[in-house]
Amino acid sequence: MKIYNTLTQKKEEFVPLEEGKVRMYVCGPTVYNYIHIGNARPAILFDTLRRYLEYRGYEVNYVSNFTDVDDKIIKKANEEGVSAAEISERYIEEFRTDMDALNIREATVHPKATQEIDGMIEMISDLIKKGHAYEKNGTVYFSTRSFKEYGKLSKKKIDDLEAGIRIAVSEEKEDPMDFVLWKPKKEGEPSWQSPWSDGRPGWHIECSVMSRKYLGEQIDIHAGGEDLVFPHHENEIAQSEAANGKQFAKYWMHNAFLNIDNKKMSKSAGNFFTVREICEQYDPQVIRFFMLNSHYRSPLNFSRDLVESAKNSLNRILTAIGALEHLLGSGALDRELVSSDEQLILTEAEALNTKFMDAMDEDFNTADAIAAIFELVKLANTHCNASSSKEFVQTLQERLVNLCSILGLETKKEEELLDEEIEKLIEERQAARKNKDFARSDEIRNLLLEKGIILEDTREGVRWKRS
Repeated sequence: MKIYNTLTQKKEEFVPLEEGKVRMYVCGPTVYNYIHIGNARPAILFDTLRRYLEYRGYEVNYVSNFTDVDDKIIKKANEEGVSAAEISERYIEEFRTDMDALNIREATVHPKATQEIDGMIEMISDLIKKGHAYEKNGTVYFSTRSFKEYGKLSKKKIDDLEAGIRIAVSEEKEDPMDFVLWKPKKEGEPSWQSPWSDGRPGWHIECSVMSRKYLGEQIDIHAGGEDLVFPHHENEIAQSEAANGKQFAKYWMHNAFLNIDNKKMSKSAGNFFTVREICEQYDPQVIRFFMLNSHYRSPLNFSRDLVESAKNSLNRILTAIGALEHLLGSGALDRELVSSDEQLILTEAEALNTKFMDAMDEDFNTADAIAAIFELVKLANTHCNASSSKEFVQTLQERLVNLCSILGLETKKEEELLDEEIEKLIEERQAARKNKDFARSDEIRNLLLEKGIILEDTREGVRWKRS
């Protein structure tokens, strides 16, 4: 299995630090709002990598943090007149709801920054003792020049970064590139006691501390979006390796950006969408399939047309599996033994299974892996019918379900409502509206929407269509 390592900028054979075990850290969300569709990409990708590693027989310790103290959280709390903790807990639960919809499994550990303050103070104190950090008026800074390899992940040089940067007279930094490890509290902010001031940690230190606590001083894979390479992951390396005296992460994996209609996503451009909003329009499994249908290191363009195409493609896979399951349950397959012709097809199917695994082993190429699934769908559609042997159909069905499962795709297609069932529900809704039972009316509308039925109230009456 080969992985492209951002640190070395080349594909490398994956060899974990400990045989049979993988220690993996993925940077989690800052919980001040619903996550946007760009956040969903790394969540889906690295959940799938975890699933594949487990399929390959590894025991994966998967850690992903919650940043639950931050300027944005505090700002939102002040706007709503509630505590920062109330905001963060609310959006942690909303995050879990979105992850569950996308079939993303819970991390082995989901540590919260506010619960790891003691560990952060301990690491900061250690960095000061070792000459890698200094305190000025209650603020503690990391001295980037004290870490000789600073910039090795991003391939940036300190002198180039400092060009054009000036320190304001009021700033206390010894060097423009030094970054905050601890800062004093401001009025109305949550704070913790420390040897330097009552305050709170900087953003970068939390991942170094949580990774060390739950995975150890060295880990196998550290992953996240490419926007985190600099400065966040660069600073993590500097802190961790300066504190621990050894290599922090062996492999660094970063997914490319997601654009909306070929433009960078931003609220000002009006193309900013949350996962919750998108999942109101599309089955979350379609979103997962869409994200996996391109290589993780390739930029991904999100558009309605492309998502519709993904929806149709996923439907082809689910329809094929459904047809095989229908055959198996129909009682028509009374022949048990596989024929010689069927054996040849099964040999071809086994080769496609190998093709899938080879794609996943070649830097986690989910796009090529999905292409192998479609070739398997074609085999099943072409060769499975009422005259096939039961073992032949069952083998192809199990093969398809297994490969989809590795990608975290649920293969049980939701049963479609028949036209007469829809009409009956519409009649019930109309009666509910007439009786001013608007709760039931809305309930029926939402039920139909979940089943892919869109209602339109017109002057001529209620019309419906399938989405």
